[in-house]
Amino acid sequence: MGSVRSVLHEAVIRRKHFLQNMAIVTPDSSKLCAYEYFNAVLINERDEDGNFLELGKEFILEPNDHFNNLPVNVTLSDVQVPTNMYNKDPAIVNGVFWSESLNKVFVDNFDRDPSLIWQYFGSAKGFFRQYPGIKWEPDENGVIAFDCRNRKWYIQAATSPKDVVILVDVSGSMKGLRLTIAKQTVSSILDTLGDDDFFNIIAYNEELHYVEPCLNGTLVQADRANKEHFREHLDKLFAKGIGMLDIALIEAFNMLSDFNHTGQGSICSQAIMLITDGAVDTYDAIFEKYNWPDRKVRIFTYLIGREAAFADNLKWMACANKGFFTQISTLADVQENVMEYLHVLSRPKVIDQEHDVVWTEAYVDSTLADDQGLVLMTTVAMPVFSKQNETRSKGILLGVVGTDVPVKELLKTIPKYKLGIHGYAFAITNNGYILTHPELRPLYEEVKKRRKPNYSSVDLSEVEWEDRDDVLRNAMVNQKTGKFSMEVKKTVDKGKRVLVMTNDYYYTDIKGTPFSLGVALSRGHGKYFFRGNVTIEEGLNDLEQPDVSLADEWSYCNTDLHPEHRQMTQLKAIQNYLMGKEPLLPCDKELIQEVLFDAVVSAPIEAYWTSLALNKSENSDKGVEVAFLGTRTGLSRVNLFVGPEQLTNQDFLTAGDKENIFNADHFPLWYRRAAEQIPGSFVYSIPFSTETANKSNVVTASTAIQLLDDRKSPVVAAVGIQMKLEFFQRKFWTASRQCTSLDGRCSISCDDENINCYLIDNNGFILVSEDYTQTGNFFGEVEGAVMNKLLIMGSFKRITLYDYQAMCKTTKESSDSAHSLLDPYKAFFAAIKWIVTELVLFLVEFNLCNWWHSDLTTKAQRLKQTLEPCDTEYPAFVSERTIKETTGNIDCDDCFKSFVIQQIQNSNLFMVVVSNECDCESVLPITMEPIEIRT
Repeated sequence: MGSVRSVLHEAVIRRKHFLQNMAIVTPDSSKLCAYEYFNAVLINERDEDGNFLELGKEFILEPNDHFNNLPVNVTLSDVQVPTNMYNKDPAIVNGVFWSESLNKVFVDNFDRDPSLIWQYFGSAKGFFRQYPGIKWEPDENGVIAFDCRNRKWYIQAATSPKDVVILVDVSGSMKGLRLTIAKQTVSSILDTLGDDDFFNIIAYNEELHYVEPCLNGTLVQADRANKEHFREHLDKLFAKGIGMLDIALIEAFNMLSDFNHTGQGSICSQAIMLITDGAVDTYDAIFEKYNWPDRKVRIFTYLIGREAAFADNLKWMACANKGFFTQISTLADVQENVMEYLHVLSRPKVIDQEHDVVWTEAYVDSTLADDQGLVLMTTVAMPVFSKQNETRSKGILLGVVGTDVPVKELLKTIPKYKLGIHGYAFAITNNGYILTHPELRPLYEEVKKRRKPNYSSVDLSEVEWEDRDDVLRNAMVNQKTGKFSMEVKKTVDKGKRVLVMTNDYYYTDIKGTPFSLGVALSRGHGKYFFRGNVTIEEGLNDLEQPDVSLADEWSYCNTDLHPEHRQMTQLKAIQNYLMGKEPLLPCDKELIQEVLFDAVVSAPIEAYWTSLALNKSENSDKGVEVAFLGTRTGLSRVNLFVGPEQLTNQDFLTAGDKENIFNADHFPLWYRRAAEQIPGSFVYSIPFSTETANKSNVVTASTAIQLLDDRKSPVVAAVGIQMKLEFFQRKFWTASRQCTSLDGRCSISCDDENINCYLIDNNGFILVSEDYTQTGNFFGEVEGAVMNKLLIMGSFKRITLYDYQAMCKTTKESSDSAHSLLDPYKAFFAAIKWIVTELVLFLVEFNLCNWWHSDLTTKAQRLKQTLEPCDTEYPAFVSERTIKETTGNIDCDDCFKSFVIQQIQNSNLFMVVVSNECDCESVLPITMEPIEIRT
């Protein structure tokens, strides 16, 4: 762990150095309204006469594989301005002008570290400079809603963690539009809070009303789930009575003080957000008692409505408590006005010149198309402020610089081959959220991949759920270094199968980041290594054979550091390195030596496979289609016994078949399962298809290769074949009819109409049945009574598993408004509403908003099925290896069902013979269907 930790630390320092280069800017105070810049939306756009649009000059774009093959300009950045802002506003134009000096910094950074991806600067004025330059496309409504100041990386870098109490006036004067604006203001404030912040919301009139009564008197973490929960309760607020602000302020001060003393919160900034349509007093006595002279709690006041009668009181309250005052008259004013408080909270950082580096949680790269795979990113960002004294003294934040870092870049330094067959690395944030983990599933639905709404806030305890006391989680959240062990149940093959093992977890912090790194090593594998020496010439010769491939995601050589190396495959990089063509190419010498050895040792198998292919009597009907071998160094050998176009499963062992190839997270599925079998035995299985209409028609068989000696024998490779299901079943039926009775006739046969014969695997899935439609199904669904008896007798055991990232179907009411009936009148109504809103203001404040949104149109209610995040519990089943044969009888009310189950030697298979004269309909089938856990 020590060497890995130091390499990760070097990578972090390098990213910080690049940010510091980007953060040194000197703004020009002059206004350059005539300055032309490359607007990311308008570039390369022409008018009807063929002339380039203003701010839309020619901007050369070329596809670049390092940027997901998107058309980019690697010599220039361009600028995006939100749709709701004027792109030639003097403040924006001036900022764009002086930030143009970042172009050179961006390019220099990329030249020095070609592994960098997107670099950018988000301005406090709202514009966003991005490198490399790329064209932005509006949505279907012609709008680009992106505002860099709303992004977590901007907010985290601009401000410190904070404890916030939001006070919302719900007195009678807040009825109508004012209450609607107040709710939207609260919602916008919640958008600016992140996982390092804590908050609560109190509505007040003559009494205090906690928006969430269950969280009375405390603050909660501002994670996604909590914020959404509070938003739901906001809709229940209504206005009545008299506003007693004094009791609300006292409650807020006491809550912040008590929470701070517990040491639970942010232990940093504290603030009260006051949202009201007026204050009749300045409440200086309360501030003197609870906040002065230290003024540890800042007061931010938001005056709702157009009237300014009470503006002075609210303004005084904010200024006297190091806060900010703003007035919000319409819903359109909410977003920009809420953002103002961030500039105030950033002042201490600016004045003290604190270039704090922040790292965000993981998110999916939005520049990737659905068919380009899944790339998790994290953003590292830093605040930017001017070195000029007059700017520094005012504490003015210029913006935030940032760069995206693929999570896999942080983990490239961890050698997968040293982690063993079941070992893996993972990382979490200081809030316990997963940055990367093999069990993290950000997407759902098989055909059209969609992002889960909570994929970035999956807690470590939701995947390492056996750690019931959160020992591992808490140690990593506190960034400690240590070791932890526990028995785990790891699911494989789309969660249908389970492996029970003991894991040793090693964990430490990643210096310079809020992340902690963990490595899980399973006992029984990876404890010993097998090494051998071969000459470079001999190794390269066998490594270059056409049937050999290397793990694409493993880093035999680091080809990302220099542009001229990026196009190299790992095999080509190894060749150039060993032949002295690229002596400075950073490569893993130990891994390369081992993979050369594996290539030489496994080379004879190619000749063996070739002889089988030529011997037609061995495979006359081409039932066996593929033979394959994989070693612990990520080397694979594949031999096809049929043409590629004749393969039944054409995805097998391809890049799209993530389960069955070596990747950064795990060894192939057939390798992992074979390693858990008794040495010398084969594991057979039918790959699970995601669609019932497209059942798998192949069987995969594999076995582990171990070196038998006095020590615990290490698994050095796995070998296997894939064959047609029909071929496998035919072989089984032929074998089942063979017997050694004296008279040449078998006393019982699978051809007997009174019995049913099945071939099932060690997890209870049917490989062979007389009813072909049952193939691939769980045995308990077909023979529930027999499976239940096997569980009682101990031949199989049930293991309860949990899925805290599941998606469950739920039925909701949706309404289709019949606005189409009013189409001829829409424009007229819109004009009337505008006139009344502007001229008859007191009616608006009374309740006009509610009046206009009353049920003037008919609504058709219908039920709609949607998928929502949920927690589920489901069973998996594993056979007991020590039981070789079992017979039994089942009392089924008025009849008896008999059965026999026998283990097939040197395999994970069982033959089950069941009498079919008794149905046992009273015994329900045993299914593996998940059950939603409701709390």
